[in-house]
Amino acid sequence: MDFDAELVRALQEDGRASIRSLAARLDQSRAAVASRLKSLLDDRTVRVVAAVDPVFLGQHVLAHVSIRTDGAVEVVAERLRDLDETVLVSAVGGAHDLVTEVRLGSMEELHALLAQIRAIRGVLDIDTIIYSTVVKGFFVSEYHGDVTLDAIDEALIEQLQADGRQSFRALGDEVRLSPSAVATRVQRLIDGGVIKISAVEARGLAHRQLSMGVGINLGDDDAAVIEALRVGRGVDFAARTLGRFDAVATLVEPSAGALYASLERLRALPGVTRIESWLHLAVLKEDYARTLRPLRTE
Repeated sequence: MDFDAELVRALQEDGRASIRSLAARLDQSRAAVASRLKSLLDDRTVRVVAAVDPVFLGQHVLAHVSIRTDGAVEVVAERLRDLDETVLVSAVGGAHDLVTEVRLGSMEELHALLAQIRAIRGVLDIDTIIYSTVVKGFFVSEYHGDVTLDAIDEALIEQLQADGRQSFRALGDEVRLSPSAVATRVQRLIDGGVIKISAVEARGLAHRQLSMGVGINLGDDDAAVIEALRVGRGVDFAARTLGRFDAVATLVEPSAGALYASLERLRALPGVTRIESWLHLAVLKEDYARTLRPLRTE
């Protein structure tokens, strides 16, 4: 068993899982789990943070933009990192040089942002695909549309976006509530789909995990492929899309050989007609924290 991989996977499912429950799941001692988790968090190999559901924030348009640059990518990447609409910016190897994921409120806003990206010095051209349905994603929860926030909820979310494993006592000190009252509020936010607390692992050639993006074209019967993406162990993210692909996915594995094996499993699925892939060389931005001001109350 890969101790670190299993620990991160458990935290991706429940970022606030207790040391006791993590130890039981991994069949390890609580001391071993606590020590390893502290090490992963301290060196920023892993961050456990809360993300606010895009729909709750009014971000109804999610898109993936692939960019070709004229020369070095750093100038373009820096501009992309500075944009509030980008949650992911990555230097990649493949047909393009950079990819970014953007979240906006409307198609009109997307068109305006794409024009802004095209105007960045060093951008040769861009290619955009729109997520029609997110099939799997640790930071897309399921907002139910019936939750309102007050100032205390907002303050709690801001704290959890910085550190999703803060104790209820520490959170209570920030908002002047008892730990039990804070626990009730946090659980309400999770159950209502407003936030999801999960782990983000550092990825790229300089880190323990490698990451590959995959664009997939499908045949008439695509349900089995979509289900395979949803339950696939090495699939970090998957979405149905509109554009040059019918679906996109992110594969995360500890080695090039494991990535290749995952890619081969996808290629072998009945219903897959074509695959295009790109290797994430360096993830330059992965930031799901968003301000909640002004509060959304609808």
